Amino acid sequence: MARPATGSVVERDGVRGRSFALRYRVPGHGRVHEVLGRAPEWDRKNAEQVLADRLAQVRLGIWKPQRPERVEVAPTSRSVHVFSSEWFERRRFEVGERTVEHWRWALSNHLLPVLGQYEIGEIGPEQIDMFKSAKLRERERYERASENERTTTPRPLANGSINKCLKVLAMVIDDAITYGLHGGPNPCRGRLLKASKPRRTWLEADEAGALIEAAGGHRALIASEILAGLRVNELVELRWRSVDLARGKLTVESSKTDAGRREIDLSPSLREELTLHKANSRYDGANEYVFATRNGTRRERSNVTRQILRPAIKAANKAREEVGLPPLPAGITNHSLRRTFASLLYEAGANPAFVMSQMGHSSSSLALEIYARKMERTRDTGEKMDALVRPNWNGNSDEIEFVGTQVAA
Repeated sequence: MARPATGSVVERDGVRGRSFALRYRVPGHGRVHEVLGRAPEWDRKNAEQVLADRLAQVRLGIWKPQRPERVEVAPTSRSVHVFSSEWFERRRFEVGERTVEHWRWALSNHLLPVLGQYEIGEIGPEQIDMFKSAKLRERERYERASENERTTTPRPLANGSINKCLKVLAMVIDDAITYGLHGGPNPCRGRLLKASKPRRTWLEADEAGALIEAAGGHRALIASEILAGLRVNELVELRWRSVDLARGKLTVESSKTDAGRREIDLSPSLREELTLHKANSRYDGANEYVFATRNGTRRERSNVTRQILRPAIKAANKAREEVGLPPLPAGITNHSLRRTFASLLYEAGANPAFVMSQMGHSSSSLALEIYARKMERTRDTGEKMDALVRPNWNGNSDEIEFVGTQVAA
C-alpha cells in the first residue's frame, strides 16, 4: 500500500526576513521541497492552504512537479568565497581541531578555486557537476602525465575525497538557505560520486608491540595511542592533571562531544610507561602537557605523524626485517593505532558497549565494524562446530553424536 500523502510547512528566519516552503511526499517522487517565498507576501495561513492544495493533487493523481522560482538575491548577497569564509569563522569553534583542518583543506584547496567567484545563491546542480568534472579532469591529466613520468603535481582527489568536499559545501549552502541567501533545495544532496569504502587498517598484537619498542624516547606517546585509543588532538592536549597513575585512570577533557569526554582504564603496561615517562620529564606539573615539546609547549598534531609515528614505523620495519618478519601493514596512520586499541580490547574479551565507552564514540558503527572484522580474522567456526556436533561414522548415518549427549536423528 502506498504511503498516504503527508507534508508540512517549513518556516525559516533569515537576514532578509521569514521564508516559507513546503515539504511533502509524492509516490514515485519521494520527498518534495517546494519554496514559496518570503513575508510579507507569504504567511503561514497562505502556506498551509497551498500545502492542502498540493496534497489534494497528490491524492487525486494530478500532481505535477512545480518549477520553483529562484528567490532573487539581494544586492548585498555574497560570493561563495565571502560567504564560505564567514561560515568557517562562525562554525570553527563548534567542532574539533581535526574537523577545522578538514574544512580548511576542502575550501581553500578545492572548492573556492573552482566555485569561489559565483554568488552563493547561484550554486545549483550545474555548478556542482562542474566542480566534479574539474576534479575528475585533474585526475585524468595526472594519470596521463604519470604514465610519461612527467608529473610533479600533488596527487589528485579520489572519488571519496571529492565527496568529502561536496559535503562541506552542502553545510555551507544549508546555512545560506537558512539566512535567505539561497533559494534551496540544497544542490549537493544526491549528487555524490560513487566511491568504494576504504578498508580500515590496524595492527595485530605483535605488530603493536614492535611499534612501541621502536619508538625510542616516544614509547609512552605511541603506547598511549595503541593502549588508550587517544585521538591525536586528545594526545597533544593531555595534561598530567588528567592522568591518575595511582588509580590507573586517564580522563579525556578536551573532546567537543559528551561521548568523547571519558575516563579510560590504563592497562598495567601503559601505566608503567607513563610512570617512567613522568619520572624522566622536565614538565611534570599538574597543568603541564604530558607529551610536551622540548620547550614545554603543546606539540603540533602534524609533528606527531612526521616526527614520531613515521620514524617509529621505519625503525619497526627494519627491526622486523632483521629477524625475518614481514613489515607493518602499509598505510598505518595515527587513527590506525586508535583502531588497534579497539581490536586489542576485543581480543581481551571486551564487549562492543565497553569499547565504545573507552573510545569515546556515540555511534556503534566503527566499534562494530572492527569487531566484525576481528572475528572474521580469528574465525575458527568450523573447529568450534566440530567440537559441538560430531557425526558418528560407525555405519549408522541416522545417529548424530553431540558433545555430552546423544540423540537419534
